[in-house]
Amino acid sequence: MALAIEEIKKLIISSIPDAIIEIKDLMGDNNHYAAKITSKMFNGKSKIEQHKLVYKSLQGKMGNELHALSITTEGK
Repeated sequence: MALAIEEIKKLIISSIPDAIIEIKDLMGDNNHYAAKITSKMFNGKSKIEQHKLVYKSLQGKMGNELHALSITTEGK
C-alpha cells in the first residue's frame, strides 16, 4: 500500500515541526515522490545528517509503504 502525500507530510512534521515541505508525485502512481524540505533543524548539519533526520521521521516506511523518495533539504 502506497503512502499519500499528506501522510508523508504528517510524518515529517511530527519530527521536524518547522519544516516547509513540497512533495511532487513523479509518476502519478502515489509511490514515487520528490520532496523538498526546509527547516532550521538542518542548519549546521551535513546533507547526510539532514537526510538521516528525514528518513528517521518516516518511521521505517521508506522501502516499505513508501517505495521511492528523492530528498532535497536546506536550512532556513
